[in-house]
Amino acid sequence: MTENPSIPSTDPMATFDAWFAEARASEPNDANAMCLATATPDGKPSARMVLLKGHDARGFVFYTNAQSRKGGEIRANMQAALLFHWKSLRRQVRIEGPLEEVTSAEADAYFHSRPFVSQVGSAASDQSRPLDTRETYLERVAQIEAQYGEAGEVPRPPHWTGFRCMPSAIELWHDRPNRLHERRRFVPEGDGWTSTLLYP
Repeated sequence: MTENPSIPSTDPMATFDAWFAEARASEPNDANAMCLATATPDGKPSARMVLLKGHDARGFVFYTNAQSRKGGEIRANMQAALLFHWKSLRRQVRIEGPLEEVTSAEADAYFHSRPFVSQVGSAASDQSRPLDTRETYLERVAQIEAQYGEAGEVPRPPHWTGFRCMPSAIELWHDRPNRLHERRRFVPEGDGWTSTLLYP
């Protein structure tokens, strides 16, 4: 049995760019959705879905409330794993690596690029903390809307920030018939990457 490989063995970032472009054209919702896995210093894991908001040669960027559960785990253990699963394309991408916080200028620029209501919602939320009733949250939203509505822009809360996952490993997976899948792992080496084909 012979077949042409679907995962190039050279640059995983270039392959990610191509796959991501295809996902944005074909996925019905949130092609940039990814599972973010973090862990506490004593190794207790947790995972949740977040949205990729930028990527380049430096890494993959997402934004969050740093006072949330995930923010606390990130600040205590600056390592993460990301997972993209594009079901319609039958592909997935796993990324592992250390995290760094984005600059204040980057966080400001992204926060103020969001719709006004999204800015309000983030400013009003004590993310991950107990909430007595939903009405309490909605009242806070209304107060902030009234306070900043004329300006159309909410000051970015200092605890609302972004993090960049700088890949120490990238794994690409492509579905193949009869579960004879294709899987390749990349690690940085010098100015490029080295890759290894893995059993699926």
